[in-house]
Amino acid sequence: MSTISHDVLARRIRQGSGQQTPELVVRNVRLLDLVTGELIPTDIAICGDTIVGTLGRYDGATIIEGHDRIVVPGFIDTHLHIESSLVTPFEFERCVLPHGVTTAICDPHEMANVLGVAALRYFLDAATRMVMDLRVNLSSCVPSTALETSGAVLRADALTPFMDHPKVIGLAEFMNMPGVLSCADDCMDKLVAFAGRHIDGHAPLMTGQRLNGYLSAGISTDHEATRADEALEKIRKGMTVLIREGSVCKDLAALAPLLTVATSPFLAFCTDDRNPLEIAHEGHIDFLIRSAIARGVPPLAAYRAASLSAARAFGLTDRGMLAPGKRADIVFLDDLEGCVVSDVLAGGRPIGPALAARPVIDAPGRDSVHLRRPLAPADFTVAGDGRDMPVIGIIPGQIITDFLTIDLGSHAGAVRARPDLDVAKVAVVARHGLNDNMGRGFVRGFGLRRGALASSVGHDAHNICVVGVDDDDMAAAVNRLAQIGGGFVIVEDGQVREELPLPIAGLMSDAPFEEVRDRLEALRAATRAMGVTLDEPFLQLAFLPLPVVPRLKITDHGLVDVDRMTLIG
Repeated sequence: MSTISHDVLARRIRQGSGQQTPELVVRNVRLLDLVTGELIPTDIAICGDTIVGTLGRYDGATIIEGHDRIVVPGFIDTHLHIESSLVTPFEFERCVLPHGVTTAICDPHEMANVLGVAALRYFLDAATRMVMDLRVNLSSCVPSTALETSGAVLRADALTPFMDHPKVIGLAEFMNMPGVLSCADDCMDKLVAFAGRHIDGHAPLMTGQRLNGYLSAGISTDHEATRADEALEKIRKGMTVLIREGSVCKDLAALAPLLTVATSPFLAFCTDDRNPLEIAHEGHIDFLIRSAIARGVPPLAAYRAASLSAARAFGLTDRGMLAPGKRADIVFLDDLEGCVVSDVLAGGRPIGPALAARPVIDAPGRDSVHLRRPLAPADFTVAGDGRDMPVIGIIPGQIITDFLTIDLGSHAGAVRARPDLDVAKVAVVARHGLNDNMGRGFVRGFGLRRGALASSVGHDAHNICVVGVDDDDMAAAVNRLAQIGGGFVIVEDGQVREELPLPIAGLMSDAPFEEVRDRLEALRAATRAMGVTLDEPFLQLAFLPLPVVPRLKITDHGLVDVDRMTLIG
């Protein structure tokens, strides 16, 4: 259905053809041609939010002087969860727009696992008010499996009323791979309802005939490839692989050798989960571009992946190139290979004034942490002799974990944390008020020597996850989270050392992103003082309860052998 009026279309045609003076001209720039890789001196004529002229010289009613800078299309983050930025959508765009990200495709399933359809409504309402073009893929797996307790359940009939919303692209990452391959009724209902529309994939380590079956469901993208051979098979079978570089999952180094001019139509970039601290230190999609180029990726391939290939993969035919008829999302660069962003136009508007003028809305989901009772240290007791204990093995830079077996020993019939072996205790506590489930286990790789870390961000059901070497501190950390309505808490010797409240669904702050960034700095420093060696311990902690990513995970139901999709013990 057309959303453009006769008058608007006529203005574009007349301004583009020289019958009328363009409303805006970006003068004296060098356009990166995404066909040949050449830098072409030009002006850019703009009518409203649309480019109407390139590869020439133009006069305009308003002039923006380019000063011979390089211009490229606005960057597209093809898959992310804004909730993982720990701020609202409005603060997220204020954080990333200056990095050239003019389009983002989000899956609000973190908030949806807590609030259900209220989360979808919030993100869609926010998207209509934002300066960047935020698109939404409707959350396909709420909950992701039956091996955890989430705050909501979204079946096909809850999603279909939103499918024709102008900000909706299709169905978000289909994490329930066993459900797809077994043709489970709930999965089939969603896949049938969205047949012919975009359906995002989520297929870590999937290859061969299992991948064939998964793709036969109409799934077309994947952001979970962690090896070049895996990604190559997927693109050869028609997928677009979204190269991910988030705060925890860092796949660029492994996949960059695959990104060439020849393969760039089949590869794009995404961040999945990236917080304001890492954005401040490194950047966003601009960081992926310059990192790829530094690893030998041709600039043409990197910039294609960041814009044109991404747009085509998601059916966004109105963007991805700086060309007549395309959306005027323009990134000004002081350096091509370093991807140094100096200015941004989003929909033909300078982002500073546009951000200042846009309205915001309040977020739902306050007071969402509901424990049945305060926890005591005894709740964290793990009985047994400690022999051949299953232990989650952290792999830095990955959300995939090892399934370890370690002799931990015991004391008075209880198995304790073993800091000497870099083994901490981990627990997941149900927080949606539906039950008082609690899963207990052990994890190796945090480096924690004392105290406890607790978080209400625990993908995807977002129960409370706590890791520690002292049961008293673990109980205190969980109870403090309940008091502040969710967030991150560090406890040592019974005292709260640092905390970051996340009162919106226990996932997002209502503070400016700069404040969140600074609090994350303080949290990082406090964890290091307790021996933690991981760069992003809270985000690493948040993925321990994710039972759709191999190999050993933990939920409020207990330890999960993900390869077999069964509970242990």
